[in-house]
Amino acid sequence: MGDDFSDDGVPATVEQLRAVDLFDGLDDAQLAAWASVARVQEVPAGTVLAEQGRQPAGVHLLLRGSVQNWLVEGERSEPIGRQQAPTWMGAVAVIIDGAHAVRMQVEEPSLVALLPADEFRRITYEQPLVRERVMSKVSPVVHRIAAVEQNRERLAALGTMAAGLAHELNNPAAAARRAAADMAEAIETVNGALISLVAAGVERAEAAQLIELQQQAVQRSASCSALDALDAADAEDELRDALEDAGVGEAWRIVEPLARARVDAAWLERVRGLAGEATDAVVRWVAATLSAQGLARELQESTARMSELVGAVKSYAYVDRGEVVQVDVHEGLETTLTVLGHKLKQTAIEVVRDYDRTLPPLMVRGPELNQVWTNLLDNAIQALGERGTITLATRRDGPCALIEISDDGPGMPPEVRDRVFESFFTTKDVGQGTGLGLTTARSIVVDRHHGSMTVDSEPGRTTFHVWIPFESAADDETLIPVEPNAA
Repeated sequence: MGDDFSDDGVPATVEQLRAVDLFDGLDDAQLAAWASVARVQEVPAGTVLAEQGRQPAGVHLLLRGSVQNWLVEGERSEPIGRQQAPTWMGAVAVIIDGAHAVRMQVEEPSLVALLPADEFRRITYEQPLVRERVMSKVSPVVHRIAAVEQNRERLAALGTMAAGLAHELNNPAAAARRAAADMAEAIETVNGALISLVAAGVERAEAAQLIELQQQAVQRSASCSALDALDAADAEDELRDALEDAGVGEAWRIVEPLARARVDAAWLERVRGLAGEATDAVVRWVAATLSAQGLARELQESTARMSELVGAVKSYAYVDRGEVVQVDVHEGLETTLTVLGHKLKQTAIEVVRDYDRTLPPLMVRGPELNQVWTNLLDNAIQALGERGTITLATRRDGPCALIEISDDGPGMPPEVRDRVFESFFTTKDVGQGTGLGLTTARSIVVDRHHGSMTVDSEPGRTTFHVWIPFESAADDETLIPVEPNAA
């Protein structure tokens, strides 16, 4: 049924309305005014009385039965409360001329009366007692819905962030696993080669010279630059032919690390002269040690990347630190960029930093302030799409640290810019946003840190300005917000 609730029902009676607490204290004459406009219907289970986001047809009076409220996001819905008869529903949306904040669905066969919106507003303003009763519910209802939405948005952001971090961690973890497996194979090859050397009866003097040749190759490989590696690729074909001529089997398997170490035909000839029949084993031993060296570097880089990501998450969430912490604001910005790195990697977006490193530390609620940076940076990334520039700037502005996050995207039209901090306002498609990200960010800055937050936008430039006082102790809720200097 939704907001197509029919007015074909029968008129309500004074006795039916008297059971609803919205009308407590009204006399029979006042109740009769309501009964004259109310229409009562039997409503089957499953009927949607009101759809989230739609303008209300009127106020519903639940005379018998129950109604479940749902918060809807795309294809998903979450139950957030149940209404039991006798009660009233939708009056707040009618009074403020807003949309339904939830979907209202009948749970069992119920008796419902509809008070048309225009008639409800008219009679309400004639009866102050009812108007005051409705207005007393406006703030609790809005705050309850906002709290649920904020929790959902936080969970959605955490889910997105967790997925991105899992992807970021998976790459170095997979590389580390692969390197470890290859390392085990390289060690096995080294052991086999040494056994072959002993079996071939290589003398101590020759063995010492072979070790010297191996060390030369290892040192060259360690000092090999990216350009050297590229040049070495061109020499692989020539070296592979030399290895095959020397009787080394499956030369193609070991030629790459040898070429990267700048091993050539002259080096190979010296090995042949010293190792004789054990040449194949010696070459494989050298190639295996070179591979192990490269694998060790790969393991170090992979584990370092994993440690960096874990460290960024700990820093982002201020794990093992108190709620109110002393921080360098740049640390929060950088760790947030690391946490959002999976989004930036998919684009050609450039991040430009213009930091004033002389800014003193701030006393802040660390995890909350990082939520501000997350919302602002995520919005900038979405505004730019595939390419563009995000600029992070910090400087002192009187008693405050001023943090500016800018993007060179299309900008916001004035009607959007003027409403970006309003609760539930969003320009995203249904299911893509709740309209609470910037509201939450501003609340954290203003209410929790006694600062200020504004936005400027025009085509090609959008900048969010955040002022955080230096002297504000974030745990002192009695402090008066510090106003920034006039721009």
